[in-house]
Order: sequence, then structure tokens, then C-alpha cells
Amino acid sequence: MKSILSLLQFTTIIPLGKQQDFDLFARHSWLFPLAGYVIAFLVAIPVFFITDRTLAAAVAVAGVILLSGAHHFDGLLDFGDGLMAQGDREKRTRALTDRYVGAGGIAAGLIVTLLLFGGLIGASSVIPSLIIGEVCAKFSMAFLTAYGTPFKNGMHSYLHQSARPYFPFLSLLLCIPLVFLPVSRFQLAVSAIIMILCPFVLNVISEKRFGGINGDVVGAANEITRALVIVALALV
Repeated sequence: MKSILSLLQFTTIIPLGKQQDFDLFARHSWLFPLAGYVIAFLVAIPVFFITDRTLAAAVAVAGVILLSGAHHFDGLLDFGDGLMAQGDREKRTRALTDRYVGAGGIAAGLIVTLLLFGGLIGASSVIPSLIIGEVCAKFSMAFLTAYGTPFKNGMHSYLHQSARPYFPFLSLLLCIPLVFLPVSRFQLAVSAIIMILCPFVLNVISEKRFGGINGDVVGAANEITRALVIVALALV
């Protein structure tokens, strides 16, 4: 239970009392999808009472960003800056890790947010799509935590050292309850493919652009995976 509290203190702004030892979560980073369930269900509460689809989608987007303290969204902005930066690897890495947000970060934030918002509007049901998207997003974080080679010391390198190669498989087991949601098996299969493929592709891109992974890339994977999964649910 303390490991779960540590996970939620890391991934959300929910007031959960005394700060838990972060190492408790680091040794169990496969628990990431549990945070997805918690965030999605909390955001689903106000969304449930909103009848207008557009407004419900807007509240859902705002909810998942705010409940996480915009922590992962910040990683997306940094990743966008690094991805769009011109020059050698050192310059790209500097753009990824500095404190400033440039045009690349703004573009990444706008594109991913628009896709998420549009996907929720186009989905047959906002709440199931939100739950699936959020849980899949957290799986992508577990995937990169285990398999993404760090290019510098930091939060990601600390988590990566404690992770084991089989952790993503345990995370996958935590995604199984999604089968009880009112969506088709085909939609779930597509979501599963995206939640694995997205962090894999980001890992390949980051290895080439930056020489590895940091926490910003992991946070970006959360935002991008969520948006792509929800868009896919709206299309298939």
C-alpha cells in the first residue's frame, strides 16, 4: 500500500498525507497503470454529470493535466523543444533539458492536446475512452522506465536502475480490467498495440536524437500515448 501511495504522490497532486519513501515506488514502477485508473476515475466524476459532449471533453482534458500537476505535460513541452531543435546532439539535448519553452514545445503541446480533445469528442463514450487512454498512457511510462537507457543522471535514471525487464509485463496484467469496459475487443487490441508501439518509437527517436531517455521523454510518452489511444478509439 505504501508503494501505491508513493506512486500517487509522484504522479498526482492528490493530498495523501505524509510523504512516502520514493524508493518504495522506484522498486515497483510496474504499478504505473494503477495511477491511470485513479486519475481517470477522479476526472470521470465531474465528466459524468456533463451532458454536452464538447464541454465534457474539455473538462476531461483539463482534469487529467491538472490532476497530474501538469508534470507530464511539462515533459511533453520539453520533448517538443528537443525534437525540433537544430544542430548536433548536444544542442538538441540542451533544448530538451533547459528551463525554457520554445516554439517546438508549444507546437507539441498544442498538437497533442488538440488530438486528445478531438478524440474525446469523437469517441462513442467519453468516460471509457478516458479510462483506457489514461491507463495505456501509464503503461507507456512503465515501458520506458524499464527499457529506456538514461543519457544522464536524474529521476529517470534512478527509476531505471530499480526497474527490471519483466516490469512491463506486470504492468500489462494491470491493464486486463479494461476488458470490462463497454468497448469492443478490436478497440482494446488497437489500444494495446498503440500503448506498446508509442513508447517503443519514442525510445528509438530519443536514442537517435539525444542518445537516450530522460524523465521528460517518459512524461511525453504519457501525453502522446493517451492522445493516440483515444483518437484510435474514436476512429475504429
